Amino acid sequence: MMEFITNNILRNPPMLLGIIAVIGLLLQKKKLADVIKGALLAAFGMVILEQGTGMLVGAIAPINNAFQALSGAVPTEGLNDVTFTATHGGTIGIAMFIALILHLLIARFTPIKTIFLTGHMLWWFPFIFVAAGVEAGLTGGLLIGFAAISSALYWSIMPWLLRKYVTAVTDDDSFTLGHPSGILALISGFVASKFGNKEKSSEDLKLPSGLSFFREISISGGIVIFLMFVVVGLFIPGAFEGTGENLIIYGIKQGFMFGAGLIVMLQGVRMLINQIVPAFKGISEKIVPNALPAFDCPILFNYKPNAVLIGFLTAMITSTAIILICNYFNVFSILLIPLVITSFFECGTAAVIGEGQGGLRGAIVGTATSAVIMVALVGFSAVIFSGTIQNWILIFGGNDLSLFGIIAKLIASLFGGF
Repeated sequence: MMEFITNNILRNPPMLLGIIAVIGLLLQKKKLADVIKGALLAAFGMVILEQGTGMLVGAIAPINNAFQALSGAVPTEGLNDVTFTATHGGTIGIAMFIALILHLLIARFTPIKTIFLTGHMLWWFPFIFVAAGVEAGLTGGLLIGFAAISSALYWSIMPWLLRKYVTAVTDDDSFTLGHPSGILALISGFVASKFGNKEKSSEDLKLPSGLSFFREISISGGIVIFLMFVVVGLFIPGAFEGTGENLIIYGIKQGFMFGAGLIVMLQGVRMLINQIVPAFKGISEKIVPNALPAFDCPILFNYKPNAVLIGFLTAMITSTAIILICNYFNVFSILLIPLVITSFFECGTAAVIGEGQGGLRGAIVGTATSAVIMVALVGFSAVIFSGTIQNWILIFGGNDLSLFGIIAKLIASLFGGF
């Protein structure tokens, strides 16, 4: 039963949010027709959001792969998510199930009132904490308990810390952020509040009438991705040869996919907010009073779309420069690769938070600072996870998964002898 719930509900975000919508609407004593409508539209919104996010990842993945090929990074047996999950998947699943119970108890009986609703991250945090425990020598019940407690604390505390920054962006205190961009967003928000200028927003950028189409994020985003493909293709000869297409045509196609992905993703975000936030009020009123739902990072992209794009470009330029320096001086004794995916999602989120605290300047300065921290985090965490998931963290790290993975490893080492 536990395995069924884990695989078919907890790791299935549309199903999970649909069920949450049903519970919330039933608690509000809504009519059956409204319950069915709300549940299905919430699930549809999550499916649309996931599809849009998948299109974005698919559009930028070839650039990431080109950098991996350039660095000679080849997945090593036992150092990626597939091989680690094959060995420890059961432990991760049990830890996740226990962590969810603890997380709900924290929300019910403490002042920290958040419910973490980013479905796939309900898996990845126990995954990272189990890996940290394994690196420290933990086994059995101690490993499960350590990963469960660590996950529950993260799901509860980080969204709670982020809530005022989210409200500053959205002017809406009915939800918060539940995503591993947390530490980068906090850093960006703090730096932006000190060095930014709220009077000049990235959303108020003045463009000549002939360039007004750039204000549509799907268009400007698609053009930026096209240019990135051209630049990478010119500087890394043969980077996209396997496609069998002309570089310009291939870049245009990927730009189309990225732009369309943004449109799809943002539509999913709107549907999700329109359905799940009202439905969640029932849960908040009846089960966990005053609780806030914590959502995936694309939930913020619709509020400051220009900041997302500015953050992505700032993070890519800053982090790639730092990575080249680190690799040249062999700082981490391992080759780092540009963090394309983290630069878009996590640093895009950091830019939105920076915009909320310090306008255009805050978005740029805050994101640049976060990008430097991102490189340090991925470097140190790759060393920490040298025996378990190193190759995975090199691609998807540089965020809360790296930071709290490092902290968890240090804490778990204190118990490694038991």
